[in-house]
Formats: sequence, C-alpha cells, structure tokens
Amino acid sequence: MGNNKSTVSGRYIFFVGTASFLLAVVFFWFSEVLAGKVKSLLLSFLFLIIIILAGILADIIGTAVAAASESPFHARAAKKVPGATEGVFLIRNADRVANICNDVIGDIAGTVSGALGIALVLQIMLYWKGISQLLLNMLVTALIAAFTVGGKAAGKRLALSRANEVIFLVGRSIAAIQQLTGINLIGRTRRPGSR
Repeated sequence: MGNNKSTVSGRYIFFVGTASFLLAVVFFWFSEVLAGKVKSLLLSFLFLIIIILAGILADIIGTAVAAASESPFHARAAKKVPGATEGVFLIRNADRVANICNDVIGDIAGTVSGALGIALVLQIMLYWKGISQLLLNMLVTALIAAFTVGGKAAGKRLALSRANEVIFLVGRSIAAIQQLTGINLIGRTRRPGSR
C-alpha cells in the first residue's frame, strides 16, 4: 500500500474548504449561465457527459493514489523517466490528492451534473410539451446517478488493480504540462529516495 503518513494540516483543511466553496459557486454560476445561453439539447447533453466523466476520472486518480506504492517509481526517477518524480510526489501526498480528487472534484462534478440535469429536463420539455416533468426529472436524475455510480465502480476496479500505472500516467501528464508551460505544478520536490 501507499504512504500512510498524513500531510493534511489545519491550514490545508481551511484552504480546501474555502476553495471548494468558491469553486462550487463558480461552477454553479457557470452551469446556470450555460443552461440559460445554450439552447442546443445535444450540447447540454455533451457537457453533462463531460462533467460526469471528469468526476469518474478524478475518482480513479483519488483511489489509485491511495493504493499505489512509491518504490517502483524510484528506479524510474533515478533514470530520469518523465512522470516518475511527479508520481512520487502524488503518492507522498496521497491524502491531499485523494481529498482533492474524490471530495472536491467529485462533489463539485456531482453538484454541477445535477444542475445540468435540471437544465436538460427544461430543454427536453420545450421539445416535448406533453411529457410529465416529474417523470422526466426522475428519469434524468436516475440516469445521472446510474452512470456516475456505475462509472465510479468500474473506475475503482481499474484504480485498485493498476494503481501504479494510473499514477504513472498522471505523473507523465503533469510532467508534460510542466514542460509545455514552464510552471512547476508540484512545487519544490526532493530527490526520490530522500525523506
């Protein structure tokens, strides 16, 4: 299993709580604006699918980082393989990464998908005027829940069986973004192997 030491401090808890509040406000406002402006049923449905997939992907990363083992990344880091140092950083901060992925991103994705579901119901009712709003609300809510929960269940299976591969892929993605932008996303890093 991964790192059992907690890196969560009181300051971090305050920061993540405040950031979650602000992100929820921003995403709620964005989904409201989108619902009002976008009249295309297909675009609304596509955006809903993207939000659900983002929540599932975040859940996979959050689960994998808690299950991943640090030691396989050290040999790769010694050979300067891109993504290995980032993988070590993610595993050493597993509690924070899991919190941000599973709780912050996951909960916001759930809230936004619910708001988009309501907007989708209202758009569908414009096309099919005779349809029952109660029945449509129930059906859309049930479908969102089924896709989200089913997707997360399949994602957890992948995350637990291939935790190191998932984290290495995330590490490589972070390394690629850092190389493209020149911004160090993981902060100051210590050499893998040093404590």
